[in-house]
Amino acid sequence: MSEDQITTIGKCYACKRTFGYIPAKVMTITIDPETGVPPDMTVLGGQREPSPEALARSVKEPICPACVERARRFTT
Repeated sequence: MSEDQITTIGKCYACKRTFGYIPAKVMTITIDPETGVPPDMTVLGGQREPSPEALARSVKEPICPACVERARRFTT
């Protein structure tokens, strides 16, 4: 079994529920840990050009399949 197929346990960034996932296949969102939002968003929900510093410190956070499905239903 290759390393990218190993199941990991973690929390969904959106709903905070614990779920198992394969890191290479899970949906992720890039979050700036300093602000707690994506680097191209303001804390009030507006869009902005991300700074190079915000992009450099950003980390990918997993999103569970249930939240991905809710988001898809919301956007269609």
